[in-house]
Amino acid sequence: MESWLAPSLPTLPGSGRPVALYDSSTGAVRPTSPTGVAKMYVCGITPYDAAHLGHAATMISFDLINRLWRDAGHEVSYVSNVTDIDDPLLERATRDKQDWIVLGMLETALFREDMEALRILPPDHYVGAVESIPEIVTHIERLVASGAGYRLEDGTGDVYFDISKAPAFGYESRLDREAMLGFFAERGGDPDRAGKRDPLDALLWRGARDGEPSWDGHTLGAGRPGWHIECAVIALGLLGERIDVQGGGNDLLFPHHEMSSAHAECLTGAHPFAGHYTHAGMIGLDGEKMSKSKGNLVFVSKLRGTGVDPMAIRLALLADHYRTDRQWTDEVGKTGQLRLDRWREAAARPVALSGQALLATLRDRLTDDLDTPGALAAVDAWAEATLAGEGSDSAAPALVKAAVDTLLGIEL
Repeated sequence: MESWLAPSLPTLPGSGRPVALYDSSTGAVRPTSPTGVAKMYVCGITPYDAAHLGHAATMISFDLINRLWRDAGHEVSYVSNVTDIDDPLLERATRDKQDWIVLGMLETALFREDMEALRILPPDHYVGAVESIPEIVTHIERLVASGAGYRLEDGTGDVYFDISKAPAFGYESRLDREAMLGFFAERGGDPDRAGKRDPLDALLWRGARDGEPSWDGHTLGAGRPGWHIECAVIALGLLGERIDVQGGGNDLLFPHHEMSSAHAECLTGAHPFAGHYTHAGMIGLDGEKMSKSKGNLVFVSKLRGTGVDPMAIRLALLADHYRTDRQWTDEVGKTGQLRLDRWREAAARPVALSGQALLATLRDRLTDDLDTPGALAAVDAWAEATLAGEGSDSAAPALVKAAVDTLLGIEL
């Protein structure tokens, strides 16, 4: 599957700093410690609809990590997926009387356009679930052979993962069983499915059903893959048995990331699967949770279509810390545009306050668990001082433009 075009990254003087991130599995901010290539896997979209601001905020958060690692001199291997076969996609295609393949291709193409407009560094590997099915089948067969996977005896051909075979299960989310069961039911699981060994066992392979697409599953029989195994197999195949960051929105912490890491660890015997499990907060709209069911999604493409500058969108989403659940309002968007205008006005001045000092502050703030509020406040202060006539550094405007572009992804 094709990714999108990469923006150019100016080279900054000096060197970046080690990046510290909050890790959900320990509940602490810890330094990331890539050895050699820094490896990151970020869960992508199920393309039944256009990219909304929640998607954008998540992708921007992990884009910052990518940028900061590169600034620190690391080579980065970044992988993301597209779940181009899943129930929500099939349901939307049926509702709208569309071919599910065409729907997925159209929405994925629109997502790529949005990411490019927001200056997100593209994944080195952008991989669809469908193209990965042969590898997924092989890995599920391995889980079944080891006893970590089992087939239901109801004739459906469905295969499940036995969580008792993952001794560390639950370490990533640190949830108690009651909370796990609640989230599992709410987020695509089936705790009440008859015939499972444990209500929390997750689907690995869905046996073929009439009217649904299916693929050759070799010894599994015809069917299609479950969601969690998809990400585990793609990450293992392209990044290896241990990665530095597994990322996504905080709604993926359980069950998706817990399950996918358990699958990976059972397949390799290596623990933990990721050095950091890092999660971005949700975006609400005018005081309510933004969701498909409520019909209150704000789409990046629609904002762009009304003439909103993608850099203003990006700045607005950077204004709060990435881990916080936060709200989008018209005022938030307007504030992003005003801030962008102010920065651009200051960067257009022939002389300005020291750019070296601001660069050091940006590196300091952003490598401390992506403190974007602190970083944006530092640029605000630089812009206000510059516009007030302070400073006489003729190299500062160009350096600040480069720093803001490379580290924050904002083109001035």
